[in-house]
Amino acid sequence: MPDTTERIKISKRAQNVAPFYAMEFAKQAAALEAQGHHVVKLNLGEPDSGAPPAVREAMREAMDGRPLAYTAALGLPALREAIAGFYRERHHVEVDPSRVIVTAGASAALVLATAALVDAGDEVLIGDPSYPCNRQIVESFGAHVTLVPTAADTRFQLDAAAVRKHWTDRTSGVMVATPSNPTGTSVPVDELDAICRFARERGAWRLVDEIYLDLSDHDEHGRPPRSALSVDPDAIVINSFSKYFGMTGWRLGWCIAPEALVPAMERLAQNYFLCASAPAQQAALECFTPASLAVCEERRGEFGERRALVLDELRRIGLPVPVPPDGAFYVYFDVGGTGLSSWQFCERALREAHVALTPGRDFGTHTADTHVRLSYAASADELREGMARLGTFVATLR
Repeated sequence: MPDTTERIKISKRAQNVAPFYAMEFAKQAAALEAQGHHVVKLNLGEPDSGAPPAVREAMREAMDGRPLAYTAALGLPALREAIAGFYRERHHVEVDPSRVIVTAGASAALVLATAALVDAGDEVLIGDPSYPCNRQIVESFGAHVTLVPTAADTRFQLDAAAVRKHWTDRTSGVMVATPSNPTGTSVPVDELDAICRFARERGAWRLVDEIYLDLSDHDEHGRPPRSALSVDPDAIVINSFSKYFGMTGWRLGWCIAPEALVPAMERLAQNYFLCASAPAQQAALECFTPASLAVCEERRGEFGERRALVLDELRRIGLPVPVPPDGAFYVYFDVGGTGLSSWQFCERALREAHVALTPGRDFGTHTADTHVRLSYAASADELREGMARLGTFVATLR
């Protein structure tokens, strides 16, 4: 058969999308494993625990051979009610279930929200560093992303002063992730309030990625962190079952949208995805039982112990962490003193020490060459082994 590859026209959109380097390093790690090497994978934000036991059992029951029809595009009504109840009980925020949109992972929620909000030529403010897929999705819909440089003194997060400084007449919205991937740091609630208030006064939308919110530290009184909805009820909030509930491969997330935005997002969901996985939605109802929430809280405590282990080891090795994380399961450390760029550091750490990490290039430009993301979602034993290997590797650089 004739080769028709050269006749295929690849869209500019596809040509302009940068690789997700965390996944690229995952491919390299898999190749090493295929050769028989043990690779310590600290590059992906994938909890090692899996879903709570009751959720796994509910999935087995749902997959017993019964017909599994499409659900409504916005999700199972019972699941939307359960998510609204979770915000009421955990975060003391009243959310009408009609504003909850169940999606095929948080990524689908971001696609739907962006499609509903963004027109070609719009400008969107996003902090640098930040999760790369957020800006790639926004740019795919024709908007221009302004990456706002952040630094340790603002916890590598946007603050109101930076938003004011970079605001233009074309700015249509601002996207914030708290806690952040890659830094694991949160925006103080007063600062988040100021950012949202500034954007709201200018008629701009506010999208807050909260997929790591429930992995955040509780305050000195044992209270969980506050949702952005507590300071801005009309913000668009994205969340997921992947992280706190340990359900990465289930591809299930949600969005809480202002009432006026829901019909548009429903039409988009009908056309883009039809609906999220029916059995995953049915099983996810078990996430919100007292037993499952207790399991998730126990695991949150374990992540805190792993974070302490990693921070202690990085300090011992001599790899500075400019801002210790207070949520998620990431540490963003500085490799500037090693004489290597972050890309070189990650390539050599994988090749020589068989430890997979993610270079700062994934998350923006401001700290791309100097910082590396480490995920402590791996088991404590894997973390100890990985840190020992990193220590030996860094010693060879000196």
